[in-house]
Amino acid sequence: MKITKSVITGGPCAGKSTALSRIQEEFTELGYTVLFISETATELINGGVAPWTCKTSDDFQKFLIKLQIEKEKVFELSANSMPSEKVLIVCDRGMLDNKAYMTPDAFSNTLYELKLNEVEIRDNYDAVFHLVTAADGAEEFYTTANNTARTETPQQAIELDRKLLSAWTGHPHLRVIDNSTNFENKIKKLITEISSFLGEPEPLE
Repeated sequence: MKITKSVITGGPCAGKSTALSRIQEEFTELGYTVLFISETATELINGGVAPWTCKTSDDFQKFLIKLQIEKEKVFELSANSMPSEKVLIVCDRGMLDNKAYMTPDAFSNTLYELKLNEVEIRDNYDAVFHLVTAADGAEEFYTTANNTARTETPQQAIELDRKLLSAWTGHPHLRVIDNSTNFENKIKKLITEISSFLGEPEPLE
């Protein structure tokens, strides 16, 4: 049995929702059981737990990491119990995304408090795929209308995108999917990169 855990990350309005739908479609056809761990920040914010409702923004990030850890444990245990030869766990953002929203000292203090190691967190994921925000290279398609938890201006989206990429830099299998092509080809490139990582033949038209 082969279980692979990957992260889909990137700046606001990068196409993650569409990407997740296509990953489900493409890799189910290739015989994978595909499991999705939904974005924890959006879950918490929509449930009333937000940076502006917690005592501090850093507290919110700490709660987010704690919940992410437990969600990933449950999905990994579930994957191990499934009668499937190939399981692909896809995380809509991973634990290192939090680093982009905190100062270096605050992030280090949070890891110390939770008894976590940054390199171990990073390498806990088999692969990381970073989708660049539409604000960087496809500005006309940038919008906040499709996610109530998203409030960034285009410039803020670009800055956040770069912080997120920096947080994951150093991962042995980090791939960046930019906006140098149209959106459909951006998604196809992502599927091709995932297929390559998994050792699967490239999807055919």
